[in-house]
Amino acid sequence: MNIKIFLGLCFAIGLSGCAVTPTPIVHQPMTIQPQSAKPQREMNGAIFQSAFYRPLFEDSRARLIGDVMTVSISEKTSAGKAAASSGSKSGGASFSAPVVLGIPASTLAKASISTTSSSKFDEKGAETASNSFTGTIAVTVIDVLPNGNLLVSGEKQIAFDKGAEFVRFSGVVNPQTVTAGNQVASTQVADARFEYRSTSHVDIAEMNSLLTRFFLSFIPL
Repeated sequence: MNIKIFLGLCFAIGLSGCAVTPTPIVHQPMTIQPQSAKPQREMNGAIFQSAFYRPLFEDSRARLIGDVMTVSISEKTSAGKAAASSGSKSGGASFSAPVVLGIPASTLAKASISTTSSSKFDEKGAETASNSFTGTIAVTVIDVLPNGNLLVSGEKQIAFDKGAEFVRFSGVVNPQTVTAGNQVASTQVADARFEYRSTSHVDIAEMNSLLTRFFLSFIPL
C-alpha cells in the first residue's frame, strides 16, 4: 500500500512540473520540399541543353510548392472603449390618522407616519489596448489553391543564452501582390496568422502545468 501511495505522489508531482506548450496557430506544415520533377530524356544538342534551360522572360516570383518568398511584417493595432452609466431614484409617503371614535383631529395630529427613500449609482469604465509587430520572415509555399492563391507558412528560430524565440507566420497570398524581389507586405496577406513564442523562464512560468489544467477544467475560478 505504501508503494502505491508513493508512486501516486511521484506521478502527481511529475504532472505538476510538466508545462504544456501552446499549440501553434499557424497553418501546418511550416515548410515543405518542392515536388520532384519527372525524369525527362536529355536532348544533348550542340547548343540547347534541356537540363539547364531557363526561359528568357521567366517570372522568378514564387508560384510553386516549395518556393520561398519574404514577408515584410508591419502590423499595428489599437483599440479602446469607454462606458459610463448613472441613475437615481427617490420616493416618499406620508400618512395621518383621521378622526377615530369621536376623538378630535387636533388630538391625533401627532399620530402620523412619513417615509422617504432614495438611491443613486454612478459607474464609469475605460479600456485601451495596442500592439505592434514589425520584422521580416521568409516563408515557403506549402499549397497552391484552385484559384491560384498561395498558402504560405514559415518559422524563424533565434536561440539565446537562456531560451529561444520562435516567430511564425502563415497566410494566403495573391501572386499578383508579390513584388519582383519576391516580397509581399503582411497587410496584403489574407487569413494572416502571427505568432511569437519563447522558451524563457518568464514564458515557462506563465504556462499552466498538466495538473493545474486538470483541476481548472472542473473547478471554476
